[in-house]
Amino acid sequence: MNLIILSKDDFIEDTSRVNIQDHRLEHIIKVNKPSVGDELRVGLINGDIGSGRIRSIEKNGIEMDVVLDRKPPAPLQLTLIFAMVRPRVFKRVLTQVTAMGIKKVIVINSYRVEKSFWKSPVLEEANLNKYLIRGLEQGQDTIVPEVLIRPLFKPFVEDELPDIIKGTLPFVAHPYTSEPCPYNIGRPVTLAVGPEGGFIQYEVDKLIECGFSTVHLGERTLHVESAISGLISRLM
Repeated sequence: MNLIILSKDDFIEDTSRVNIQDHRLEHIIKVNKPSVGDELRVGLINGDIGSGRIRSIEKNGIEMDVVLDRKPPAPLQLTLIFAMVRPRVFKRVLTQVTAMGIKKVIVINSYRVEKSFWKSPVLEEANLNKYLIRGLEQGQDTIVPEVLIRPLFKPFVEDELPDIIKGTLPFVAHPYTSEPCPYNIGRPVTLAVGPEGGFIQYEVDKLIECGFSTVHLGERTLHVESAISGLISRLM
């Protein structure tokens, strides 16, 4: 936990003092091993970042005086679209891209996605928020990304995607194209990544019809989470 994420409910009345009582308390005590007077990095969810000076440490809570005096890191100008993956991989991907600064994530269906994945508890709102917060803590950020779940491929691509990609350069990862992924293009991007094995040709064709260009990362086939990180690093 590189940043302690605060909510408005943590604040004591109308003061700049907070009382932390949940899982964050356990982490602070076990990992930070703080003493009264120590300062910790804190940030208000969807707000500013700063520091908290510890006033007291009790078994049922830690009180800190908080100063929020700077903005969170600038977001990446990239919208990520990826096909639903195995639930345990999904957790890692969502946490990872949140830490990298992506603020819009869209999870879609694909022919190669197992139907059972869509019934997983990882897609429940409470769990989504948990993985997003983990990513914010890791990346020392406070702005919660928008996550859209779209389990129908064709209606999403035909009805929603044209508006989403406006003002961006849209790319789809496809291992069988001749075009390598470009470097540091300096413009807003929409990136689509398929499931393990990639999008089938029909899906690639639909994305191209929508305005996407196909790109690849080289001759080696990577797992989805590795491919996403590699593509984002090159593009941004």
